[in-house]
Amino acid sequence: MKKKKRKLNIKRIAILIIVLIAIAVALALIFGKPKQKKPKEEKKVVDKLEKYGYVLEEDQTKYYNELFQSLKEELNKEEVNEETYATLVAQLFTSDFFTLSNKTTKADIGGVQYVLESYRDDFVKYARDSIYHHVESDIYGDRKQELPTVTSVSVDSITQVSHSYLEEEDEEAYEINVTISYEKDLGYQTKAKLYLVHRDIKLEVVKMEEV
Repeated sequence: MKKKKRKLNIKRIAILIIVLIAIAVALALIFGKPKQKKPKEEKKVVDKLEKYGYVLEEDQTKYYNELFQSLKEELNKEEVNEETYATLVAQLFTSDFFTLSNKTTKADIGGVQYVLESYRDDFVKYARDSIYHHVESDIYGDRKQELPTVTSVSVDSITQVSHSYLEEEDEEAYEINVTISYEKDLGYQTKAKLYLVHRDIKLEVVKMEEV
């Protein structure tokens, strides 16, 4: 007896192919869709000195944290040693300004809180046009750029001098020379001269020079 040939059900096969294609497309959309990058959260303040307005943010280096705790200890004393205070401000400012590795964008300028308030806008503009100009954005935490991290700031000399700024003059301002050390030598500035002046109860940076 001859075997009967089975007829292919073309309509059924076509439907099956369409269903398989639909499943494949759905899976591609679900699993093949690129994950959207989430921007970093805003920097959180983890410590502060209310009386002076100084704050410590969570992304600071270990060295900066140690300096900030020393500043907090000094400023909480009944009698503040002003030279120690000036030294710590110089170290904190320098460490934060020249550590670029923890900065989110070139607009995230370090050390601003230690600068004379009336000079801050000019200081930020200067920083953005100079050392911060080439800092790439790290908003999504994927920056590959190698940037400097300050590991220590040593004070080479500290002297009280007369210093003029705006239309004022501070007869007991501080001139402080510092040496900056980095985690890795990337060719950044290693010497600076700072001038600190009195404003109310605070000492603030009014000028910085490369030496």
